[in-house]
Formats: sequence, structure tokens, C-alpha cells
Amino acid sequence: MTKRVLSILIVLTGLVSLLFVSLVIARVDLGEHGGGKYESQAGKSNTGHLYLYEKDPSNWKIIRRGAWGKMKYNLSGPTFDFVFNGHGLESGENYTLIYYPDKDENPWPRTDIIFLGNGTANNGGNIHIACSVELNTDLPNSGTDINDGAKIWLVLSTDLDFETNTMHGWNPSEYLFEHNLITFDDTDVP
Repeated sequence: MTKRVLSILIVLTGLVSLLFVSLVIARVDLGEHGGGKYESQAGKSNTGHLYLYEKDPSNWKIIRRGAWGKMKYNLSGPTFDFVFNGHGLESGENYTLIYYPDKDENPWPRTDIIFLGNGTANNGGNIHIACSVELNTDLPNSGTDINDGAKIWLVLSTDLDFETNTMHGWNPSEYLFEHNLITFDDTDVP
């Protein structure tokens, strides 16, 4: 084999390796951890998983290497039990995990938000929220939500009024939005 052919093979091998590594990194960065319309049941268990991502408000695409989080939750039960871990958030900022029901008309400010739990991002920009919430409704709430799945968001606590259960602020570049919709069957509700 000539030196020229050998050099070309080495360069091609390097390019193919680089392409493969880039595709793997892109898949991880874009948060392709699940698929389908819902990220729900793990096997036949009562456990679901939902990923939330920082998104570009101009086109709602996931921001590469942006903030993200994962929620592990029960699919049914008398209370909505979940654990959420977020990463890449603003340290020291207070956040609240909410259920945001969509309507044909979305009045503002929103008075139908359900607050699920809150916490403060630590110095590393990580947050841990674990709660057991008495919802008294399924997710989505068929009486108020036009979707066949529920939107779960992590929002700034300063955009909420906890006394009136209202969402009055809108800072989407600071939020984490659902990758897919979820469902929950509240077994205490007929």
C-alpha cells in the first residue's frame, strides 16, 4: 500500500469516528431519552418517567446543553407521588413544579394551575423536589384540559401567587417544559 492510500484511509477512519461521536453527543444533548407521545410506564410497573427541558420560546425546540430535569412519578394512586431532579438551573433561584392545563382559550393570569412542589436550586444549579400531592383530579383534568395528556413545567416561583393559586408571570426562557405529556389516574376520584 502506498503512503498516499494509507494516509487517506487514516483520515477517513478519523472522520467516521468523529461523526459517530458527534451523533452520540447530539443524541444525549437533545435529551432523546424516550419516545412516543407519552413517557410513561416502565414495564408493567406503576412508575412513569418524564423529562423536562429548557426550550427556545421562539420555536419550542430543546436548547442543546441547556437546563433539564427528570421526574419519576406514579401513574395511579390516591396521591400523586413524584421525585424531580433538575440540573443546570440558576443557583439560589426558587422554582415550582406545576401542572399547566391547556384550554381552548387560555385566560391570563391563570387561576387553574396546580402547584405540585417547590424548592431552591443549590450552588451547582441542581434542585430536588419530592412530594406526595392530593390532587383530587386525574391528569389531565378532563373538565379543564383540552389535551389527552398533562403538561408539567418547572417555573420561577416568583411568577406564581401562592395565596390565590395564580400564575401571573411569564418568563419561558427561565422554565423547563415537558418533553411529552403524562397521565395520572387519581384512584380516589370516581
